[in-house]
Amino acid sequence: MKKRILLVLVGLVVLIAALAGIKALQIGAMIDQGKKFQPPPETVTSAIVKTDSWENTLTSVGSLTAVQGVTVSAELPGKVVRIVFEPGTQIRKGEPLLYQDISSEEAQLPGAMAQATVSHTNFERSTQLFAKGIISAADRDNAIAIAGQAAAQVENIRATIAKKTVRAPFTGHLGIRQINLGQVLREGDPIVTLQALDPIFVDFTLPQQHVSLLRPGLKVQITGDALPGQTIEGRITTVNPQVDADTRNIRLQATVANHAGKLLPGMFITVAVRLPGRQQVMVIPATAVLYAPYSDSVFVIEDQKAKDGKAGKILRQQFVRLGERRGDFVAVASGLKEGETIVSTGVFKLRNGQSVVVDNKLAPDFQQAPKPENN
Repeated sequence: MKKRILLVLVGLVVLIAALAGIKALQIGAMIDQGKKFQPPPETVTSAIVKTDSWENTLTSVGSLTAVQGVTVSAELPGKVVRIVFEPGTQIRKGEPLLYQDISSEEAQLPGAMAQATVSHTNFERSTQLFAKGIISAADRDNAIAIAGQAAAQVENIRATIAKKTVRAPFTGHLGIRQINLGQVLREGDPIVTLQALDPIFVDFTLPQQHVSLLRPGLKVQITGDALPGQTIEGRITTVNPQVDADTRNIRLQATVANHAGKLLPGMFITVAVRLPGRQQVMVIPATAVLYAPYSDSVFVIEDQKAKDGKAGKILRQQFVRLGERRGDFVAVASGLKEGETIVSTGVFKLRNGQSVVVDNKLAPDFQQAPKPENN
C-alpha cells in the first residue's frame, strides 16, 4: 500500500516538472518573439515646409461706434400730446419726433405780443418827445428798455413753443421708443435713441511697438460673427496721440462703409491693419503642430534603411518656435528648414523614432483663407 502511494507521488512530481518545463519553454519563446517583433508602420499624411509671401498685417479686436449717436431727450418739461415717429425707421435731420402740450404758451403769447406793441409805440413816442426836448434822456432810455424786454418776452415764448416740438438733430436710424402718449416728460427724460450708421467707426487698440507703422489712411479689413464669410474694408481715420499708461496700447479709429446696415454700434469685430510691403515666412499646416506647455513640436519624416535592407520612413520630433497664424497655416520662426517633410495631421498619436508610411490620398486641402462648406 505504501509502495503504491509512493509511486503515485513520484508520478505527480514528474508530471508537474514536465509541465513546468514546457511552460518555461513557451514563455521563453514568447519573450524571444517579443524582442524580435516590429510594430507595423503608422500611416500618416505629409506636407512640405515651404516659403510663402504674406501681406504685412496687424490684427486686433475692437468694437463698432456710431459716427453720430445720441439718446434724444426732452429739453423742456411738458405733456406728450402727439408722437409722429415710428421706432426702427430712418429719419432725416429736422423732422419732428413728437409734440408737447403748448396750450399755456399759446395763451400767454397774445398778451406778450400786445405788451410788446404798446412798448414799441411808447418807445417811438419817447424818441419824438426827446428830439423836441420835452422829456429827458433817462425817460427815453427807460422806454427803450421796456420795449426791449417786451420783445424779448415774446421771443422767449416762441422759443419755448418751438422747443416743445422735438426734432431729429441729424439724419439717422431710430431705436426703441421710450415714451408714451399722455406722458408728462421732465427735462432730460429719454425719448428714443438715434444712430447714424453709414459710415460707422471701428475702435481698436494695438501695442505701442507698432506706433511707427501706423498712420491715417492705412487700409483695414474687419470680420465678425455678424458677417459670416464677409470682409469689409475701410481706412484708419484717427491715431490717438497718447499711449495708454496702464496697457501700453495706442487707440485707433477706422471708418468703414455700412450701406447694408448690418454693422451696429457695440458689435465685437476682428480688425486687420494692412501695412505696406510683404514678408517672407516659412509656413506649415497648423494641424502639423503638437502643442505643449513647455514647447511646440512637429514630426519630421526622414528616410531610414531597415535591418533587412529595405528602405523605410522614420519620425524625428523637432521643437519649433511659431509665429503668426493665418487660415490653415502657421509661420515657423525657427526649428525647421525649407523643403523638409513633416507629418501634417494626427500628430497627437505619434512618437519619436516611430516607423511610418506616407499616404496623402485623404490629406486635407490647406488654404490661407479657407471657406468651410456647410455640408
